[in-house]
Order: sequence, then structure tokens, then C-alpha cells
Amino acid sequence: MKPEYGPTLGRLLSPRWRAASAPVRAAVIAAGLGLLALLIGAVLTLENASYAHGGKVPFSFAYRSLYRVAPDPGGYVKVQRRRGDGELLDSYAVEPLRLPPYSGELSGELPLYASGYIRALAQSDGGFVLRGEGKTRVNTVPAYQVLYTAMVDGRPMYGRNVLLLPERTGAREGVEIVMLTSPAANAQVDSPLEVAGTGVLLRPLKTFSFG
Repeated sequence: MKPEYGPTLGRLLSPRWRAASAPVRAAVIAAGLGLLALLIGAVLTLENASYAHGGKVPFSFAYRSLYRVAPDPGGYVKVQRRRGDGELLDSYAVEPLRLPPYSGELSGELPLYASGYIRALAQSDGGFVLRGEGKTRVNTVPAYQVLYTAMVDGRPMYGRNVLLLPERTGAREGVEIVMLTSPAANAQVDSPLEVAGTGVLLRPLKTFSFG
């Protein structure tokens, strides 16, 4: 550094560092290490994470700003985003789906299966209100979705469940993708239809693939 720019911060602090007691130095070093750990954690949070599942129905997806939590009993995986006070903002879970034997095309079977599926959702959640259902696609793969509102931890949530199976004749085993978003999580999500259309749930649904 050129002399006209004056002493560096290190030179200015050096006498105070040498005069500081051993406990003070140790405290400063510990604080510096803690700050470094926070910075590393922030960087890792900003990076994309991914999940891959093997077995009879292998699949994978990427996610960001969501954190792994224990899945519901029988489920494969769940990632969530919560406020500092614990309030749930977004949730993305993948659970097994097995259709009964059927004849004909899968596109005709899914709406029939969804009728009983919706009844089961209504029975398991007293706050469940169906808002719509119909065909959809996940990365060009045909699927069927159920749109609803529900109460989770005493708070209203928008729900969008996608029933998805591999594209092969007679497929019976696939996945149920359960997505929840709080009305307070994203101003652009103002109905169940918008869940995973934007925000943190867009990436895991958009990148989901079998195999």
C-alpha cells in the first residue's frame, strides 16, 4: 500500500491486539470462527440441493431454500421452509402411490382413482375444502392434480397434490407429490392452482424426474 494512503487496519489494531489479554484474544478468535461458520451456512443455503431415491420407483429432484425434515410415516422425503418462529410457509413431500389393477389407459384411470383419493383427504382433514382437480403435466409427463385448502398446525394452507406415474403401459406404481404453501408465504400465490407455479416449490416440481 502506498504511504499516502496511511496505515492499514491491521497496523492500527496491532498494538491493541498485542496488549489484549489471552482471554480477550480467545473470545475474539471464537467470535471470528462463529462468523465464518454463519457465512459458510449462508452460502450452502443459497446453493442448490438435490435428492435421489432408488428402489422400484426411482426419482430425483432439486430444491433450494428448503430444508429436509422427517417424512410422514410411509413417505419418501419431505422438505420445508419455516419462519423463525416455526410457522410453516412451504412444504414439498413425495410419497408412494399404488393404483389398483385397471384396464384401459392411465389417463382414464387417474380421474377414477382421484375420486376415492379426495374422499380420503376430506376424511383425514376436517379443514379440507376441494378447490379443483384435473389433468396436468410434470416435465411433459401426464399427471393428475387435486387442488384444495386445508388447515395445517391451525393455519390455512393452499394445497396441490399431484398423482404421477412413469410413462409406460399398465404402470401402477408412482408417486404422490404433496405441496403446501401458506397464503402469507408469497404474494404471487393466491390460490391452490398457483402452488409450485412460482416461489420455492417451483424448482422441486420442475426438476422432478423418474429414473
